[in-house]
Parts: sequence; C-alpha cells; structure tokens
Amino acid sequence: MPDRPVLDPDDLLDEEVAGFLKVLDESFPPVATMSGADARAATKARQVPPTNLDDVRSAEDVRVPVDGGTIGARVYRPHGPDDVRRPLVVYLHGGGFVFCDLESHDGFCRQLAREVDAVVVSVDYRLAPEHRAPTAAEDAYAALLWASERHAELGTDPTRVLVAGDSAGGALAAVVALMARDRKGPALAGQALLGPVIDPAGDTPSYDAYAEGWFNTRATMEWYWEQYLGPGRPLPEPPELVAPARAASHAGLPPAVVVVTGADPLADEGERYADRLARAGVPVRTRIHPTLFHGLLTFMTLRAGASARELLYADLRALLNQEDR
Repeated sequence: MPDRPVLDPDDLLDEEVAGFLKVLDESFPPVATMSGADARAATKARQVPPTNLDDVRSAEDVRVPVDGGTIGARVYRPHGPDDVRRPLVVYLHGGGFVFCDLESHDGFCRQLAREVDAVVVSVDYRLAPEHRAPTAAEDAYAALLWASERHAELGTDPTRVLVAGDSAGGALAAVVALMARDRKGPALAGQALLGPVIDPAGDTPSYDAYAEGWFNTRATMEWYWEQYLGPGRPLPEPPELVAPARAASHAGLPPAVVVVTGADPLADEGERYADRLARAGVPVRTRIHPTLFHGLLTFMTLRAGASARELLYADLRALLNQEDR
C-alpha cells in the first residue's frame, strides 16, 4: 500500500467537522495517562443523552449468561407489525476495550434499528483492564449465541443475522465472525466493521501520518492495547481472538461492509483487512471517507457523520436483502 497523503485540518471540506475535531483535541480526557477506571469515569461524564428515543418501539435491558456470570445487553425493537421476521444485528460498541457502554451508543443503536428495520442487540461486554483479552470477544460470541437461540422470542430471521461494531467493537465483530465460522455457528449473513481496530502492531503508514492531532492518536491506541492485552501486549492463542488479520484463512467468512475514515491511525489496517477478506473470496463493500476522522460515524450530532451513516444503512439493507422481503 503506498504512503497515505496526510491531510491538514484546514483541508477538511466541512467546517463543522474541523471545529468538532478542535474541540475534541482540546477537551477529550487524556485517557492514556489514566487508569482504566479513571478513563471510564471521565468518558462516562461526557456522555450526552440520546434525542431519538422514539426511533424504536421498545428498548429492553436483559442479562446474557457468560463464563463466570452474566453481562448486560439491550434489545431494540423497531416500529412495525409483529408478524414480520426482521434481521438480527448484534452490536458491539467501541471505546478502546476500556470504556463506553450501552448508554454511550444508545442513540446510534436506536437509529440503526429504525433505518435497517432490524432488531438490534447491543452488548455490554466486560471491559479491560479488569478483564483482559479475549474476554470481550468471548462475551460478544456468547451474546450472539444467546440472541440466535431466541429468534422466535425476538421476532428475528435466522437467515439474516449480522454482527457489527465500531472501533474496538469492529475488532470484536471481525473476531466473532471468525469464531462463528470456526465453532460451527451461528450462521451469519454479514459483518459490519466500522473504523475497526484490527491489529496491535501499529506499523502502518496511517499510524505515522495521523499519530497525533486527529483525536485518536498513536499513544492512545498503544494504551488501549496495553489495557486489553496486558504488559508487553502478549497475544492469546489463537492470535485471531484479538487480531483477526492473523487468522490462517479468511475463506468462508460472511459478506462484509467495512467503513474506513481516512484521517485515522487505523485507516490502513481497515483497508488491508477488507482487501484480505476480498482475496479470500469474501464479498466486501468498502466505504472510505477520506476527510473524516475516527469515531465520526457514531457521533450523532454531526452532519458529516449523518451522511456516512445513510450510506452504511443502505449497504446493510442491501446486504440483508431488505428489498426482496
């Protein structure tokens, strides 16, 4: 992959995005200098309540059994008739494996349920550093199993199950797709990876180009991986439980929608993973937003994020064959 051209914040066509980036760079908590608990508290204090509560008919909090106890999840049911089997989307939030939760992504999941006309199960997987890798991935897979055992109760279609996630949640979604293949189910109709974290190596040109000044920095990414993997960042066995690109094969994985923000340390690894899937024969739709930075897809107040989300929802509807149902 050739060296990535480096954007200047002044090159951003949308002044709203440039202004938002400036605010984030000046005010986002310096999480890489904090403990996991302190970073979690600082980011939690910044959460803004959603303004789109009416996007769904209901949002129900449930408990999902996992190894060692239970985790939370939230089931979003869209408006519409009860006698229709809808797609099931198991959603995994971002937050560097360390923070964010059901509340941080509540507005996004409500809109996702409405726009895709899907039942969305948002997963409150256990967080690092209290729970090291691969706990989050195992929790995510357990939630997929839980939801897939309840199609009649949820009103969902077992032939249209999708796993999705943003940032660290994108990593988990990619890992869960591998787990579902290798553990013989559940069958997935697709995977949606939104600005995904793919590998702890951090050795791509985009890591150098956007190491700082674009909200998600190299130092922050290194801190996230340290929290999730532990000192020295050892990988578990098999390594694809954390780093999905390191799987021996990507053949037989479900079709993918991969969304990449260009002004992002993670841009190259997202594009490379999409290419790796395509070379393995996996149908892939890659959406590259060259002048957006990390996380904008789930910032619900920005117009630039709204247009990117509209493309995402259209891609997911097409992937799930909504027009044919």
